[in-house]
Amino acid sequence: MKLLMTLLLWINFVGTPDLASIRKMYTDVTKSETNAKNFVEKLSGVSNSDDKILVAYKAASILLDSKFEKKLGDKIDRFKEGAKLLESVIDSEPNNIEIRMIRLSIQENVPGITGYKKNIKEDKKFITAHYAEQNAALKEYLKDFVMQSKSFSAKEKQFVK
Repeated sequence: MKLLMTLLLWINFVGTPDLASIRKMYTDVTKSETNAKNFVEKLSGVSNSDDKILVAYKAASILLDSKFEKKLGDKIDRFKEGAKLLESVIDSEPNNIEIRMIRLSIQENVPGITGYKKNIKEDKKFITAHYAEQNAALKEYLKDFVMQSKSFSAKEKQFVK
């Protein structure tokens, strides 16, 4: 019985990545196809019943990975899969600032032809309004995102300083 419990705990520990390592990977994920593939692999064990922030990162990994599909049909299918998953996570936790940041980071960087750019203003407004309420670690992560984001003007970036 003890062996079974130990095995289950080990599988659970190994199967779910920690948020700090995912955040660190996310900042570099667009720099190369290798980074994107590693990000997808790291999140492959995340299921829809896991922490919603991790599920949102998994959705982002699918969206980012779609860029590297060779066939147009596969690229479109993969993109739709990621967008649908991300929207379902936001529907389940609409007040989660990190999930909103993930969607904003995706929407500001996808081509306009995807039609997946409709929430940029809404997410910017949400992040601006709720930034001050976050813990120090999340504030720092959000600040790094906002400062490099092309959706926030220089004046708008002042709220994170």
